[in-house]
Amino acid sequence: MLLLQRWARAAAAPTPRRCCAALLLASTLLAHPAWAQTPSPDALRTQFDALREKGTGQLTDRSIYLRSSESADRMQGEVHALINQPFDQVRQELAKADSWCDVLILHINVKYCRGQRTAAGEQLVSGVGRKFDQPLSEVYWVRFGFNVVADRDDHMLVKLRAPSGPLSTRDYRIVMEAVPHSGGQSLVRMTYSYGFGTAARWAMKTYLATLGSGKSGFSVVGRSAGGAPILVDGVRGVVERNTLRYYLALQSHLQSGGAPDGGPLQKNMDLWFTATERYADQLREMDRADYVAMKLKEVQRQATVAPPPPG
Repeated sequence: MLLLQRWARAAAAPTPRRCCAALLLASTLLAHPAWAQTPSPDALRTQFDALREKGTGQLTDRSIYLRSSESADRMQGEVHALINQPFDQVRQELAKADSWCDVLILHINVKYCRGQRTAAGEQLVSGVGRKFDQPLSEVYWVRFGFNVVADRDDHMLVKLRAPSGPLSTRDYRIVMEAVPHSGGQSLVRMTYSYGFGTAARWAMKTYLATLGSGKSGFSVVGRSAGGAPILVDGVRGVVERNTLRYYLALQSHLQSGGAPDGGPLQKNMDLWFTATERYADQLREMDRADYVAMKLKEVQRQATVAPPPPG
């Protein structure tokens, strides 16, 4: 398999686990800088209208807008989108921690996810690793606190936060905000972020020089002499690819009608893979059969294997 061969070449660099950490960084999305604020429903609609008017970050589907940025010590990415599901369904599904595991496991880098109740509240235990089959002994574990900040008839806001990750990464955040929209649709903003230090910067540099070499994101950052668009690459390219992967996982889960058991599980996977194929130049890593086989194994494993204890 080509991906395995590419990983073997990349693993020849300093250590395989550091390269794997780079994949964790590549699979992590970003959040809106104003974490402490609780924006109003009207603010979300105003932002979406402005994106539509300017066409900022518009993808092939006019209902999806993608933005990203990077700073000296933090990565950011954000999707604004219309989802063809009623707001009541969005509320019902995404107010539950277990539903978020059903979303996250669709991402190609997520190897395990299980919700837990702790003394501090609900938590998501997530294992993140490579883009192919991998034992849990080799994944990196991130523990997200789960908090439903707002759950009203006109506004939903869910926040996940993990204080630390591998190789000096820190303050992982996932935010999902939704409001009702006309025609039975829902307007969603999905954002992720993490902070990083020297070790994480080195790991990402290694990834970009090996497994991430030659890949692009979606933002147009210039034009060639012939007028062809030049797409963002590097760290922002990584952010944009994985931001979209996670959003499409959210969309696919909602479209499938709920928790993935039995038939709906297969439907979740097919919907996600089909959605990513619209952006195959950036997102394709394996064929459908290999993806489904890997995910079926991972979902079965997370149902039968307990997560490791904290620490």
